[in-house]
Amino acid sequence: MFYFKNKIIYILLLITGLTINNVSFAQKNKTSKKQIRKNILSKHPQRQGNKDLILAAKYFRNKEYKKAADLYLKIYSDTKNFTYFDYYIHCLIGLNDLKTAEKEIKKQIRKNKNNYNFIIELGYIYKYSDQPVKAKKQFETVLKKIPKDKFIIKDIANRFLSKKETEYAILTYKKGRKILKSNNTFVFELANAYNISGNYQSMINEYLQLLKYDKSKISTVQNRLRYTIRKDPDNEKHKILRKSLLSLVQKYPDISIYSEMLLWYSIQEKNFDIAFTQAKALDKRFHENGNRIFHLAKLCASNNDYDIATKAYKYIIKKGEDNVFYIDSKIGLLETKFLKVTDNVNNNEKDLKILENEYISTIKDMGSNRETIRLIMNLAHLKAFYLHKNQEAIELLKNALTINRVPLKTKAECKIKLADIYLFTGEVWEATLLYSQVEHNLKNNVLGNLAKYKKAKLYYYIGEFRWAKAQFDILKAATSKFIANDAMEMSLLINDNLDNDSINTALSLFSKADLLSYQNKDNEALQTLDSISTIAKGHPISDDVIYKKAEIKIKQGLFHEADSLLQKITELYPFDITADNALMKRGEIYEKVFKNKKKAMDIYQELLKKYPDSIFSVEARKRFRLLRGDSFN
Repeated sequence: MFYFKNKIIYILLLITGLTINNVSFAQKNKTSKKQIRKNILSKHPQRQGNKDLILAAKYFRNKEYKKAADLYLKIYSDTKNFTYFDYYIHCLIGLNDLKTAEKEIKKQIRKNKNNYNFIIELGYIYKYSDQPVKAKKQFETVLKKIPKDKFIIKDIANRFLSKKETEYAILTYKKGRKILKSNNTFVFELANAYNISGNYQSMINEYLQLLKYDKSKISTVQNRLRYTIRKDPDNEKHKILRKSLLSLVQKYPDISIYSEMLLWYSIQEKNFDIAFTQAKALDKRFHENGNRIFHLAKLCASNNDYDIATKAYKYIIKKGEDNVFYIDSKIGLLETKFLKVTDNVNNNEKDLKILENEYISTIKDMGSNRETIRLIMNLAHLKAFYLHKNQEAIELLKNALTINRVPLKTKAECKIKLADIYLFTGEVWEATLLYSQVEHNLKNNVLGNLAKYKKAKLYYYIGEFRWAKAQFDILKAATSKFIANDAMEMSLLINDNLDNDSINTALSLFSKADLLSYQNKDNEALQTLDSISTIAKGHPISDDVIYKKAEIKIKQGLFHEADSLLQKITELYPFDITADNALMKRGEIYEKVFKNKKKAMDIYQELLKKYPDSIFSVEARKRFRLLRGDSFN
């Protein structure tokens, strides 16, 4: 075998396709290395003309089309690469020299009779020069000559797409199916072409018909649909997909894939009522033992749809104690009730006591163990923050920490909850110790970061602003976006409102009011906030004061007063950090409390227009679309 001493020559030989025999022949004829290099470069002129290519691209970008045209024609002549001929024609179009473009393309067609690229290019020139009949003739010539080759069919369709001849690309794929005798070929390519053309019904039909014959493609189809319906400003794609899925589920009740797709789509749209219906149907048909419904219940609860979560957990509990999800569902049901009660600002003492008794009864039946420790934490929270039974709550959590074989993370959550209650009762030192323990034991963990955040906020409450800010700044890089965002807001709050002196009167009063609110001493908190306006009139903290008042009013169930305060922020402080927060809060009030959909939509839309980069923009867009009717009826 010929031995290459020069690696560069060897690489070039591989690129150009010269064989060993070619080189061996050169060796036998004692051809010099210099001559071999020269021969290689002559066979691969784009290497030789690399400078020409860079210069041509520069001319093209600068719209110096005459100079670019000359170079691209030369490069094409050397390489026979159609891409450079395409650029050459674009240069002629830029020069408005369509006659030369037509002449050059025809010349290439005579040399390359079966090359569809030149025929499509000629049709494009005819269309560009307002000769639609001639353009149509060229395009249809290509369609007539489509070979029985999947890759060439794709190339032809892509060429049509590059010329924005989407309909001809669609016709190419359709004829390709006939030639190849396969209706499931080019599904994703054809669906994409339909999407480009705006024929969304046909696009969705392609995806859904594929699943009828090939269920293994469900993940790919879901990913494609998720991507395409995300860009749907007029909601047209959503409506078509929703209608198509409902129709197929009714038409083919025995084809489970459509029920799965409807379940998937309803979850995407957070319409958990429909999702629960489909999940039940699939559970019964395939005897899934509640697995799918259990996970749906958890998802519903995390999205604040407590009613559907409750129904889902009860559905599993009815299956009996032998069901693998029975215990977890009983726990989940109780946790859902806890979330529903604690999420409602208008709770009455009767509801709270009923829930307390349910917790006590369930824990008594199931025992205090590693499975019920979360129930114990919820019961402690209920006793401390809602029923004023602080000491009982503390004892519950202390006992919970003595339970054997509790996972480290669960024990850390329990410590954080106990620290929260100590802070609530004013035992700052005890709270600091517990937060520090979790932070130390779970470094670089979400729970460790949460403990660090809570400890930093504790120091903010007691007026240690600079130390607290330093900790918040570190947490801005936390892996949890919620902790990172909260840390950023706290850092900005402190940074924007620190005074030049060391007293920081306004910020000290504000943090004091913040702590009083946390401890449910709302009237004292409001009085403290009012004093800031008197003592530090015109201070930068003014918008934060109004926002905090609004939060307290919401907590007290005084929504009209809260709305007035939030509106004041958007009017007086449109460029401050609280402005988009205020709009989001107002939208939620009008949507969930006042039940005024139109007003809520207007507010969400205002947020999206004025603050497109807000951390609330994604949620605001979802809320707007749901209110507009983008979910299932």
